[in-house]
Amino acid sequence: MVSMKDIAKRCNVSVATVSKALNGYSDIGKAKREEIQAAAKEMGYFPNSSARALKTNRSYDLGILFSDNLHSGLTHDYFAAILDSFKVTAESKGYDITFTSMNMVANRRMSYYEHCRYRGLDGVVIANIDFTTSEVLELVRSALPVVTIDYVFDGRVAIVSDNVRGMRDLVDYAVSMGHRKIAYIHGDNNSVTRDRLSSFHRALARYNITAPDSYIRASRYRDGETTEKRMEELLDLEDRPTCVFMPDDFSAVGAYNAAQERGLRIPEDISIIGYDGIPVSRALYPKLTTLKQDTKQIGRKAAEELTALIENPKTTLIEKILVEGYLVEGGSVKKLN
Repeated sequence: MVSMKDIAKRCNVSVATVSKALNGYSDIGKAKREEIQAAAKEMGYFPNSSARALKTNRSYDLGILFSDNLHSGLTHDYFAAILDSFKVTAESKGYDITFTSMNMVANRRMSYYEHCRYRGLDGVVIANIDFTTSEVLELVRSALPVVTIDYVFDGRVAIVSDNVRGMRDLVDYAVSMGHRKIAYIHGDNNSVTRDRLSSFHRALARYNITAPDSYIRASRYRDGETTEKRMEELLDLEDRPTCVFMPDDFSAVGAYNAAQERGLRIPEDISIIGYDGIPVSRALYPKLTTLKQDTKQIGRKAAEELTALIENPKTTLIEKILVEGYLVEGGSVKKLN
């Protein structure tokens, strides 16, 4: 394995000079710095991560704590896109990624926090998990730098999709298309759902519209089967809605199935609106009108804020950062007279 000493001998300089050149110090002439960097590349030099960790007291490794009730893992289109953006940004800053779990070591189950310590992680991003469990709270209350996605803790940086504005934009659109009988099949009982549901009712109230209790149905995120059953219940109502909001685009597949199995046409007989803007929304026929969340921005901001907490803890603001989405019009909403 090529060492700095080998490069120093090749370039006839000191090991300290090689170190400065490879780390971009400006007190070395440009020509000499480029000569050393070229030699290092030619000789196949790679910095030793263990040595760097000892020198900087950092592992340059970030943890990702991610789970969902349906155990969809990285097949979860929305969060997979966020985590991909997080990974790309973190790697561009010189960090590696480790998925955090409750591993068994020496016949004992480690908590999330213990696993982070065991792996020597510099910080962790938490997404799509039950934030109220004791294991998550232990991690959040620790001294480890933490950034949360779509959940807010006091004293922690949170990257949050603007669900309030997103739902308001969808209601505004449905009403502009002439709809007054608007139902909502919502997802799991969490902070995201509560924000969306409150915004849904508030936005309707601006138009003097009230959604009856029978129009509000509870499903789960990414659960097409349950959403299909809830859609059937809405279609069974004597005074059924003309437009139904979905928990997310993936679940909308179930609503499409429920309508089509009854011989109903979308949007001629029933209008459907999604949320997230994942690829399946464009694959459905007709294409789904939805709220496109900016997953790239969410992932990028999470990585930027987490690395800032690690590298500049005294100057990084602890704040809630809202990321706006935008409406994508498909063909699933009928224009009523």
